[in-house]
Amino acid sequence: MDTKHQEIQDYYGKELESSDDLKTNACCTLVPPPKHIKEVLSQIHDEVHAKYYGCGLTIPYELEGMRILDLGSGSGRDCYIASKLVGQDGYVVGVDMTDEQLDVANKYIDYHTEAFGYKHSNVKFVKGNIEKLDELNLEDGSFDIIISNCVINLANDKSKVLEDAYRLLKPGGEIYFSDVYSDRRIPQLLQDDPVLWGECLSGAMYWNDFHKAAKDAGFTDPRTMENKVITVENEALQEKLGDIKFFSVTYRLFKLEGLELDCEDYGQAIRYRGTIEGKSTSFSLDDHHYFQKGKIESVCGNTYMMLKDTRFEKHFDFFGDFSTHYGIFEGCGGAMPFSIDASQEDGSCC
Repeated sequence: MDTKHQEIQDYYGKELESSDDLKTNACCTLVPPPKHIKEVLSQIHDEVHAKYYGCGLTIPYELEGMRILDLGSGSGRDCYIASKLVGQDGYVVGVDMTDEQLDVANKYIDYHTEAFGYKHSNVKFVKGNIEKLDELNLEDGSFDIIISNCVINLANDKSKVLEDAYRLLKPGGEIYFSDVYSDRRIPQLLQDDPVLWGECLSGAMYWNDFHKAAKDAGFTDPRTMENKVITVENEALQEKLGDIKFFSVTYRLFKLEGLELDCEDYGQAIRYRGTIEGKSTSFSLDDHHYFQKGKIESVCGNTYMMLKDTRFEKHFDFFGDFSTHYGIFEGCGGAMPFSIDASQEDGSCC
């Protein structure tokens, strides 16, 4: 084990007793969960809650019967939420390398099995490094969804994590995850600071480097779900970081053959049926694709595929095909995929 991995294990296994011990608000969820997640959270054991260090919401919609992998599952909070939402016929695997976190997660398997009214557990936890998923006997193409909550930034080889995630997903599957990103590359001196790395700051990827790594791994069109400005709220650490700005961002990356680098216009449209549980009036594919029930909306070819060639197909009507190309699709894209909004800078956790 290299020094950085040992430092991470010590930080999350020994130095941090609970989220109250964090020195910044980077590993802190700034967005309140939707109603159906709140209902499940009320059933999660208090100790599992106390050792949660996530920075976003990593549980997408339409999970019934899904097989889910959680990268860096920690005390198991997100795994147990997913366990409830996939149902008895779904399955959840959590991977983490810190013994103390795994001990907490494993301690409450029976507790949550009973709380959810299951006949048998549908979750298991595996000790492993998310940079070495190929050593964990996980079958290629065996997961519908991969989630991760403020952990990939802690990896040295983030490209390897994304490449393995692509390999493990089924066609049409997705990685849906929250993490910390920066508006520029982090200097090596800051990357070598164990506290800043453990606090999920100096391991943050410059957003444009992340987009390149995601596309190189096969995730051609990364989609932003939500983003929040991170306010460090620690004077000494902020002085070290200088003018670097950080963001908590949730992305969804689909494993789909044929996605294009740009949003292209094929004259296609979709209509949402309003049938996704918990989203009866509207559904957001990402932060700039919002579909109201019954309204026909023009979409680019990539968005068309993200709905038609995935688990969402049964919830939409589709119009058009790929037979005629009309050029670039207006309304998608932009420069930086998230921006600084002073109104977001409240810095408080949910």
